[in-house]
Amino acid sequence: MTLTERINEDLKKAMREKDQVAMRALRSIKTAILNAEREKGAGGEVTDDQVIQILNKEIKQRKESIEYYENQERDDQAQSEKDEVAVIEHYLPASLSEEELSKEIDAIIEDTGASGMKDMGSVMGVATKKLAGKADNKAISDMVKQKLGG
Repeated sequence: MTLTERINEDLKKAMREKDQVAMRALRSIKTAILNAEREKGAGGEVTDDQVIQILNKEIKQRKESIEYYENQERDDQAQSEKDEVAVIEHYLPASLSEEELSKEIDAIIEDTGASGMKDMGSVMGVATKKLAGKADNKAISDMVKQKLGG
């Protein structure tokens, strides 16, 4: 079962159970997936990797909203966004631990032959593709900088 199919099935389940939080989050994800399928060149298909990118984008948007709502002291809205983030995170692959991320970055640096900060772009290009959905891009960036002596 693809990630898109799983999301659709869970949306139906949330609707039957009248789970408002899950319905809001899953409908939003489904809309984003449908928009991606309609984009020029997509051919009406979205891969699981693309769905993971969509999920990460949805989480990032909600985290920005949470920060905004907390600054405005609108805790009810912030909590609603946090609840949706929890639903969306359920569909992402398990995040790498710091130790696992470190090993992956070491392997990428070795594979690319990177030797300093001048090679950060090439390492980040490979790392963000390979570790998509498994680690936050900021964490990847910080780890690469640390390992390349930045």
